[in-house]
Amino acid sequence: MVNRQVTSRRGPGRRPGSEDTRGQILAAALSEFAAHGYEKTSIRGIARLAGVDPALVYHYFGSKERVFVEALQFPFNPAEIVPKLVAGGVEGLGERIARLFFSVWEDPAGRERGLAVIRSVHTSEQGARMLRGFLIQELFRRVAANLDLPQPELRATLIGSQLVGLISIRYVLKVEPLASMPPEQLIPVIAPTLQRYLTDPGIAPAT
Repeated sequence: MVNRQVTSRRGPGRRPGSEDTRGQILAAALSEFAAHGYEKTSIRGIARLAGVDPALVYHYFGSKERVFVEALQFPFNPAEIVPKLVAGGVEGLGERIARLFFSVWEDPAGRERGLAVIRSVHTSEQGARMLRGFLIQELFRRVAANLDLPQPELRATLIGSQLVGLISIRYVLKVEPLASMPPEQLIPVIAPTLQRYLTDPGIAPAT
């Protein structure tokens, strides 16, 4: 359970940067992400809890995405991954996403850091929502936008929900036979679904 008591009482005014400011911001960010999820957490809210000016958060981290990656020790930074995913265009993108997924979650260190995201909040469902929000907003939405696909937000949400569901079944709940199937058997099954979410012209928002 994340401790909400990140800061002690302070006098009025914002605290300037110091050697422990970066750690204080990360602790505040972890608490805010746990309480509000990724999408509803703001730099301003993190700064308020840490007792610093929002400009100082940007100074240390540059973006909310970077704060999340460092606060939760996330195993990869979407800003670095997206160019590699989209470099080959739409063709085969579903398989590239599936292979990226397993390259992270089958690596013991990456899996432990990913599961730590879920463990870092009060319940696994809260953790799943936080992880899903981060992946949808910062990874899959960027992928769809870079490829100029129609309905990028819907496509990103479908992909994120699919993969976070797989995380829950395979790595958290460990439901068989999915939990023990080799990735090379799962990739050909999952990749076409991801590819359809990306390219199917029939995907449109509900009216």
